[in-house]
Amino acid sequence: MPTGVAIRDPRQQLFDAAECVLLRDGPSALTSRAVTTEAGCAKGVLHRHFADFDGFLAELVLDRIGRIDGQAAALRDSAGTGTVTDNLTGALTDLFGTVAVAIVGLVTSRDNLRTRLREAIPTGVPILTEATAMIASYLTAERELGRVATDADVDTLAPTLIGAAHLLFADRKGAPPESEAVRKVVATVISGAV
Repeated sequence: MPTGVAIRDPRQQLFDAAECVLLRDGPSALTSRAVTTEAGCAKGVLHRHFADFDGFLAELVLDRIGRIDGQAAALRDSAGTGTVTDNLTGALTDLFGTVAVAIVGLVTSRDNLRTRLREAIPTGVPILTEATAMIASYLTAERELGRVATDADVDTLAPTLIGAAHLLFADRKGAPPESEAVRKVVATVISGAV
């Protein structure tokens, strides 16, 4: 991009570019040069808005975590409609069909990034922790409606669902799992609870 041309929302443009690089080439290819090249801007733009590259990556992860809030609200709102299995299948497919799996790989591959994120998220793996809370909140709502057994351990079911779904989607290079494969895992995990 020529010098002096204004970028409407440089932070978002850089985040979107980083997401493209991450999804296409993986965490090891994510460099400041790769991000700014993908964004079509000078490298200085990134450093004008972020103290350093690890700071940029931490903000990227936090931005993508923020998107889970909307997904969590939509999932909670679906309580009492459809089937529990279908609602969870849709939510897990939406969650892991996006950049979430790549973000987990990014966080686990960069020590400095994990250190930065510990300031904002002291426990758990970013993205997976928030996703687990989303599923637990939904299962609690369904339990209150009587569609999940009153003795169901949602605090165990939620991370089990997240872990199982994450494994289904973890192959970055292969085709994403079919909806029926996700549904089968969900149905198996919650079979004793619905």
